[in-house]
Amino acid sequence: MSFVERLQACAVFDPAGYLPFSIEGADVGLMRPEFAAHLAEFPAVFDVDADFVRLQPALDHPDVRTQAVDDVLRLLATRGVLSGWREEVYPVAPRPEMRPLMTLERAAVPLFGVWASGVHINGFVRDGSELLMWVGRRSPDKQTAPNKLDQIVAGGRSAAYSIFETVIKESEEEAGIETGLIRYARPVGALSYCTERPEGLRRDVLYLFDLELPPDFVPVNRDGEIAEFMLWPVDRVREMVRDTEAFKFNCALVVIDFLIRHGVLSPDDEADYLAIVHGLHAPR
Repeated sequence: MSFVERLQACAVFDPAGYLPFSIEGADVGLMRPEFAAHLAEFPAVFDVDADFVRLQPALDHPDVRTQAVDDVLRLLATRGVLSGWREEVYPVAPRPEMRPLMTLERAAVPLFGVWASGVHINGFVRDGSELLMWVGRRSPDKQTAPNKLDQIVAGGRSAAYSIFETVIKESEEEAGIETGLIRYARPVGALSYCTERPEGLRRDVLYLFDLELPPDFVPVNRDGEIAEFMLWPVDRVREMVRDTEAFKFNCALVVIDFLIRHGVLSPDDEADYLAIVHGLHAPR
């Protein structure tokens, strides 16, 4: 196994298998024809063609679009077409940084193949010259990637929160990191990917933060999403990412980025160094 395989797991996508989904003439998503067939039952909301799906132009305001699509999705959920309803909405836009054209129930985001964003925080400790990283194990009850390894904090960004508001919220809920400490989290970049997953097409942007924690800090999960935390030497973290599939697919990318930025991976000791760097930051 290899770091390159971790990158490849986040690039499983054949565009020929998807229909573009547009709003106001702007492409905002990609969906399977099988899901589009369900939407075709609602012609007042969706215009479904063999080559595209678009929201009806008569739905000319974000709030109107949001309500019309939500009504359809709630009905499809009763039929079992959509599962895992969250009562949490994500912004829908051609790119994550652009003005939202509507909002969409989180559970439906992969089915519509729209962009989503989240925050991932690398919590680490220095013990002399040794670097250690806090690793969380996801709850066995999680809908997505149960029991997989994760960052100390990671979470999706809903329409109601800014990026740093999401950092504050998720840090308190997932690891008991209070505002006075999380303000030291340092933004260090972003990663994006487009990959097919069991839940649908994941087109995500992850905003990355590093947080050096005091040696005596111990994370405490408060929302039931993390089963346990481990403080591991960074070399063990590196081996777990490289040699196993223990980390959640996107969390592995975040770790690899951390290893490169902190000099744990170097061009002299990693034959695939250039391929890894390119793969992390290739245009999406």
